[in-house]
Amino acid sequence: MDTYKVRVATGNFLLAGTFSSISITLVGTHEESDKKSLDNWGKDFNPEAVEEFKLCCGCWLGDIILVRLHKEPYSFYPTDNWYCSFVEVISPQGQTYRFPCYQWVEGYRTLELREGQMICNDADSPLLLEQRQAELKHRRECYRWKEFAPGLPRCLDVDNIIDLDSNSTYSLTKSTNFLLRGVTAKVELRLKGFLSCTDSWVKLDDINKVFCFNKTLITEYVQVHWREDTFFGYQFLNGVHPVVIRRGTELPCNFPVMPAMVASFLGESTSLQDELEKGNIFLADYKILEGVPANTINGYQQYIAAPLCLLHLQPSGELVPIAIQLSQCPGPDSPIFLPSDSEWDWILAKTWVRYADVLVHEAVSHLLLTHLINEAFVLATLRQLPMCHPLFKLSHCAEIDRGERGVDCIPNYYYRDDGLKIWLAIESFVSGIIRHYYRSDAHVLADCELQAWADEIFHEGFLGNEASGFPSSLQSIPELIKYLTMWIYCCSARHAALNNGQYELGAWMPNFPGSMRNPPPQAKGTTSLENYLDTIPEVNSTSIAIYTLWVLCCEPGDSRSLGTYPDEHFIEEEPKQLIAAFQGRLAQISQEIQERNKSLPIPYRYLDPHHIENSTSI
Repeated sequence: MDTYKVRVATGNFLLAGTFSSISITLVGTHEESDKKSLDNWGKDFNPEAVEEFKLCCGCWLGDIILVRLHKEPYSFYPTDNWYCSFVEVISPQGQTYRFPCYQWVEGYRTLELREGQMICNDADSPLLLEQRQAELKHRRECYRWKEFAPGLPRCLDVDNIIDLDSNSTYSLTKSTNFLLRGVTAKVELRLKGFLSCTDSWVKLDDINKVFCFNKTLITEYVQVHWREDTFFGYQFLNGVHPVVIRRGTELPCNFPVMPAMVASFLGESTSLQDELEKGNIFLADYKILEGVPANTINGYQQYIAAPLCLLHLQPSGELVPIAIQLSQCPGPDSPIFLPSDSEWDWILAKTWVRYADVLVHEAVSHLLLTHLINEAFVLATLRQLPMCHPLFKLSHCAEIDRGERGVDCIPNYYYRDDGLKIWLAIESFVSGIIRHYYRSDAHVLADCELQAWADEIFHEGFLGNEASGFPSSLQSIPELIKYLTMWIYCCSARHAALNNGQYELGAWMPNFPGSMRNPPPQAKGTTSLENYLDTIPEVNSTSIAIYTLWVLCCEPGDSRSLGTYPDEHFIEEEPKQLIAAFQGRLAQISQEIQERNKSLPIPYRYLDPHHIENSTSI
């Protein structure tokens, strides 16, 4: 009679335990055990518990390659969910087998878990191959694609978040945190009467009353400096949308800025052509907004513009605007605004650019290129890669376009500098993991699950669009490394850069307007403070926007920073060493960023690894 020890770990958070009856079947290379109940004295499977059980088997089972967990009713207790972290089996000979789980087991069911050594295919084991295929078949039934809207990446086929299973929803901690913050903030706004007021702001300083108790050093800095050209330019580099500007070698034909218009803003002994040739002229072009219909708010039509903004990199290293056109069509009704224009003409022109930047930031860079694209990657991973696949485990942990945009020469571009460090750290980590499991390009090509994964992302996420630059198959180890680095960077670091500063930079609404109530001015000299207040969002729209930014940027309560792997899917020694090295490099980057920030008037923290979530968690 052989005795096996079985250790079962339950998750370390609220309601992770179960009152259900749990049994286990051990599947070895020689034999399979009978179904055995896991039952000690007292209540078992409590949160944060690792409990040990003894199983007596009539014969030696061989190497344990699978365990089956059976969750069944117990007495009169109602059905509940159980979060199982892992199962360990110790053979009579002292060999330890670890079976990662890290998922909720809902209702009554049997769950098969594989031993944690990662294998890219199971051609030599019919039993494991059958389990692998059954796991994917079950997942494809649970996670289906649907079209959300024509032209957008396809998404998960659910109509409401309540239809999601427990493994796809926020934790209780995060959900409660969001609910409490959202409710308390909304109550505050309602008591102040802001949510029901559809009037224009009487004066700018009144905007400060929306969340007067939720100030930071940066929100106060923005309120003081938002009108300054240097701060306007700074946000193209280190704001929440630092991916727009491109170096100009010539001016667009639809932006007829004459050299004499901007000569006085460039400094002595130079010209617009000279600055273009030196690479000191940059363009922010919002052509993508041309023809986009505007919404109606509070019964009034809103307006959208597609501006062009010319910026100059000064010898001091500061980036400042020197010309703004509020449409893509030059002409008498579309003047080019300059810093020498009247104060409110110039402020309103810059506000229109900020508004356009907010729209592109939220709809394209933030929503589409992080959340929606990442959903396609995650859904394809669930449908095409079993838990034992290296990439599935790696995923539980857009390439930086600085060269393409010609912004390598700009000083004090902290998004670029910090982002490059993080990109290289991720790339080194991914390279180590991939080269540990794939020994040659041929192994990449022969991995049918990997190729099906890439193909599904291409067709479902990018709708088969070859112009997207994404491949439908992966041909080599370097290509796979770049592909995975891009994904991890985009859903962690890039998302943090685009999301985490929204409240700090947007709490002062004129710096981050979500709508405009009057059309762009068609002539100079027509703007006053009163006209400006009648153009920017009214009281309730401002309050709702700031409330939304506040909720989006709050600490979620159970954050996991980049490089944190509380779920131990990797059990081999080399991947563990690679994780430790990755965490060490991220800690070093964090320290470098914190030291630099001590001397900055506006600290740039959004790409500090300590503040980067492991995924697009918000």
